[in-house]
Amino acid sequence: MGVVVQKFGGSSVKDAESVMEAARKAIRAKHAGSKVIVVVSAQGSTTDDLIAKAGQITSSPSAREMDMLLATGEQISIALTAMAIHELGERAVSFTGPQIGIVTDSTHRKARIKKIDTVRLCEALDSGHIVVLAGFQGVDELGDISTLGRGGSDTTAVAVAAAVKLAGYEVECEIYTDVDGVYTTDPRIVPDARKMDAISYDEMLEMASMGAGVMHSRSIEFAKKFDVPLMVRNAKSDAIGTWIVPEASWMSEIPACGVALAADEARLVLEGVPDRPGVSHRVFAVLADANIAVDMIAQSVGEGGKATIGFTVLNTELDRTKKILAPIVAELGAALNETGKVSKVSVVGAGMRYISGVAERMFQALAIEGVNLKMITTGDIKISVLVEEDGAAESGIIEAPTGEPIKKAHLESKKAVRGRRALRAVHAAFALPLSRKGAGEPPASGEFKPRPNPLMVAASKDREAAIARLEGMEDVLVSGVHLNTEQSRVTVHDLPDKPGNCSRVFNAVATGGILVDMIVQNQSGPAKAELSFTVPRADLTRALKRTQDVVREIDPACRVVGDGDIAVLFVLGVGMRTHTGVARTMFGALAAKGINISMINTSEVCVGVVVERARGEEALACLTEAFKLG
Repeated sequence: MGVVVQKFGGSSVKDAESVMEAARKAIRAKHAGSKVIVVVSAQGSTTDDLIAKAGQITSSPSAREMDMLLATGEQISIALTAMAIHELGERAVSFTGPQIGIVTDSTHRKARIKKIDTVRLCEALDSGHIVVLAGFQGVDELGDISTLGRGGSDTTAVAVAAAVKLAGYEVECEIYTDVDGVYTTDPRIVPDARKMDAISYDEMLEMASMGAGVMHSRSIEFAKKFDVPLMVRNAKSDAIGTWIVPEASWMSEIPACGVALAADEARLVLEGVPDRPGVSHRVFAVLADANIAVDMIAQSVGEGGKATIGFTVLNTELDRTKKILAPIVAELGAALNETGKVSKVSVVGAGMRYISGVAERMFQALAIEGVNLKMITTGDIKISVLVEEDGAAESGIIEAPTGEPIKKAHLESKKAVRGRRALRAVHAAFALPLSRKGAGEPPASGEFKPRPNPLMVAASKDREAAIARLEGMEDVLVSGVHLNTEQSRVTVHDLPDKPGNCSRVFNAVATGGILVDMIVQNQSGPAKAELSFTVPRADLTRALKRTQDVVREIDPACRVVGDGDIAVLFVLGVGMRTHTGVARTMFGALAAKGINISMINTSEVCVGVVVERARGEEALACLTEAFKLG
């Protein structure tokens, strides 16, 4: 008999009627033949109300006492839910996180799970009870109550499912929300967004970290680590929702499964950074020490012994980040610039590993819409761009990818949300409103071409070996380090920072049948950008010629440089962004060996760097040692 873990959020248990409906769903699952665990959040606005009560007493409550206070919200929910199950004629028993043995670290308000003791839980299941468990909470090794922070109840549900699986049960986890499932994008912004039938762990991780608010990244990390099948479904119906599962072969046919928008990020640019080993490590180590999670990182090639590092942090961390970096910036003789309000638009798809043309399609759609790109980073299954929200509206005349002018009939004012415009444009460009395999029906044959060799594909055995080394369930999982020495790089210096220019460059390269892999764009000065991208080394000469030809038409003052002596290294895993120490460890290991990093690219499941080709094997060895993968 398998186990079903059902999680109900605050809106799904907000009142007596909602609690009774959650109880009925649990009972139906039991009558269908499953053992059932129900994880519940605090009712409705209870947590906000408790925070407000604390605010009436003090403006700076201790984190430990806030955990004591906030944990009471879930205790109310579990008792009421167990009572509802009793009232409907079934047996149930409620447990708090500490009672069930959810042990965390001692970081109050945002604790991470270390282990779960399933003995009492399994005894209750085997005796025929529906177990009702408090989400969001646990106990540290000192016996103090702790809470898990954002997405804590989702994290509890998936972590408990993982622990039960490790105890020998077959398990599934259902996350009940106020939506029908995972959509191709936010349907509040794009009304014709389509609900997906299935999405892979990696795709959902990228979507979650990029602004798709259905689930928090931490819960998806647990699901991927321990191979827990998840379904996101509506608490108000019995309709099938969206499965989040291991990557299936048909997913490689889909170039893009979804588009996401994140509008809560701020961009910082470090200009004039000395281009030498160890600089990146110093910058990101101090941020990691302060527990500031960096999202996009784009380090450009630079020239004259200087490089540019662009990165994003949450708006709420902006002032703290600037203050922490100020001493290092002064010591390096660099400049730290804030570039105004930005939105991040990302396209995600497992098929990007195997299909070319995604970047060209995305940039073309944005060029036609007149959206300028302030930063570009890529991962193996995502492309992210930053769109500037501040400043004057774009000109009424923009350039298409061919260089011909396009007259826009209606321009949005400078107060318009450009990120939303960009989101709609990219969603339409990949035909995401239409039915396809995994979202309604089999896909029609597309215009995208298969890649002969993916740049990097993770091996499942790497993940399994890494799990065995974990000391805590929620530790970052680094599953492998890969080296690719068959790449080369093209860099465009002083590219005019205008809509359409990136699209023209990549259109020219793509029409030559040349595959582009890593892409990094940073601002290099006022109204100027530096664009770097990698292509197979065998195609460097052709890529360089095509880039030079199109850039000469854009601005003859631009310089285009090619480099065939590079190596690309990837660190793969789960929790690469939410665990702040991954970049620090990676950059620190390379700095210790005196290996310089000339490009950086980040995603939720991968951090990639470019180094000298002659030192590629040495870099691979030192990263393998640093992450204890040998």
